[in-house]
Amino acid sequence: MATNLLTLVALFMAPDIATLVGGQNDTVISAYEDRIAQLRVEVDRLHSRQFAQAGDINLQLQELTQQQELLLEQHQLVKQLADKAAELGIETAALPSGDAMPASAPIDHTDLGEVADSVSRMMSDSRLALATLAGSATSATQVIVDSLADLGIRPRLPEGLEDGVGGPLLPATADVGTDGIVDEANEVFLALARLKAARSAIDVAPVHRPMGGLTRTSSGFGNRKDPFTGGRAFHSGLDFPAPKGTTVLSAGYGKVTFVGQRSGYGNLVEISHGPNLTTRYGHLSAFLVKEGQIVNTGTPIARVGSTGRSTGPHLHFEVRRKDMAVDPAKYLAVGKRLQQYLGART
Repeated sequence: MATNLLTLVALFMAPDIATLVGGQNDTVISAYEDRIAQLRVEVDRLHSRQFAQAGDINLQLQELTQQQELLLEQHQLVKQLADKAAELGIETAALPSGDAMPASAPIDHTDLGEVADSVSRMMSDSRLALATLAGSATSATQVIVDSLADLGIRPRLPEGLEDGVGGPLLPATADVGTDGIVDEANEVFLALARLKAARSAIDVAPVHRPMGGLTRTSSGFGNRKDPFTGGRAFHSGLDFPAPKGTTVLSAGYGKVTFVGQRSGYGNLVEISHGPNLTTRYGHLSAFLVKEGQIVNTGTPIARVGSTGRSTGPHLHFEVRRKDMAVDPAKYLAVGKRLQQYLGART
């Protein structure tokens, strides 16, 4: 009976997990209460059949065969989920193969105990995979959050699933219930939702390269020998030499707040990336955006030039926090370190 209950839970939960990974979390949550209600109806039906079927070996064999097939399917779905997680940059423990127990193999009554043990092991593997995935997703989220926090960026993550729950208050029973695997599935749901939010924060933060194929800098952030006066002077950004006309890209998602000329910068584009965080792109030869325009990470915004206080074609890239210049190299280093969590994006 316990195996039947676990099997039913596995059957009902597998589509939800696969759907969530496919980016349909809202649909999953809205259907969640209906699935649990269906499950409870099925559990009540099985309870009513339990005594009438006791001792019927043929019926037990038939039900065990069905359980075997369903659990093999569940096992494969969890493996696919682990593969999907790996594509997203999450390392998961390798799962044992279910191939050693073919679903279509005939079952003799003398094999009943052995097959039941195999079914139980498969369910344990599936539950272990859920726990491993939740743990790995949580760990990856923490790495992202900690790295962005060093830059003063704090992404908003969901604190819980807004599921509707309810029902009459009834005494607890001694039977094996469904709470365990439901709770484990909810942990996966929440862990993946939080990871998705953290990954989105990486993609929109100004931590990405402002030019494709960027290889070197000609001047760093901080005090340096001024190229015009020869004296010590503060340099508020990074200089990236490139041929005139090279495309300049937005380092993150934001709103263009300035397009025009500014003393020292020559032609300048400034982008706001949220409260108190902006990027500047100076010495440009041409503009590709307008003030008020919303840009994404990697959006072409300008062309490299040598306008303003410049000795030759290059991009002056600047990051400002609370209108104070900060070292852009720290932001670009975090972006490079977190690139693995952005999947196929390069």
